[in-house]
Amino acid sequence: MASDVPMSPELEQVDGEIQDIFRALQNGFQKMDKIKDSNRQSKQLEDLTGKMRECKRLIKEFDRILKEDEKKNSADVNKQLNDKKQLMIKELNSYVTLRKTYQSSLGNKRIELFDTGNDQVAEDNTVQMASEMSNQQLMDAGRKQMDQTDQVIERSKKVVAQTVEVGSQTAAALSQQTEQMKRIGNELDSVHFSLKKASQMIVNPHNKNIRDIPGLAPPAQNRKLLSIESFGSL
Repeated sequence: MASDVPMSPELEQVDGEIQDIFRALQNGFQKMDKIKDSNRQSKQLEDLTGKMRECKRLIKEFDRILKEDEKKNSADVNKQLNDKKQLMIKELNSYVTLRKTYQSSLGNKRIELFDTGNDQVAEDNTVQMASEMSNQQLMDAGRKQMDQTDQVIERSKKVVAQTVEVGSQTAAALSQQTEQMKRIGNELDSVHFSLKKASQMIVNPHNKNIRDIPGLAPPAQNRKLLSIESFGSL
């Protein structure tokens, strides 16, 4: 189908190749649902991935030629061509999303989109352009994939929040235990100091500063400590 936007012959040639690939991609993804064997589905997905690689290369080529012809075209034509390029990118991205959906269901991790390769461009001029309904289906599949990704992210956020909460509770408990151990340590230091003072007072009976130790003897007005001299006259 000829484009209504005026283009140079070189740009028109690239545009035609891109549209051929889009038709081939639409036809190929429609066949995916009819293939029951997982190995054949994987092979079909690899072929479609090769077409998407080539389509990306051609869109870059389209952009390169567009920039070269920019000075030759009017501002209105340049705007139309840039809008056309953006539509190409969006359509390719819709196929990329659809490919990821199929790849996820197949559990196929071997296919890497847009890596280096020498895949040949497959052309199919007999396939009809994608209908509005087909494009809507592609968008629905993309939204479904994004919803699934959002759900995974939300679950991850909940796990992180729970982990942080447990960590906070553990830190609070450890802080309380630390304070308790400090109090016990201070009490033990006080007991040790009291015992040490009491020991010094008992060992040195000539100490004039000895005071009565509560609980060791009843109070007496004239009580004196005995020494060896007290028995000298015996």
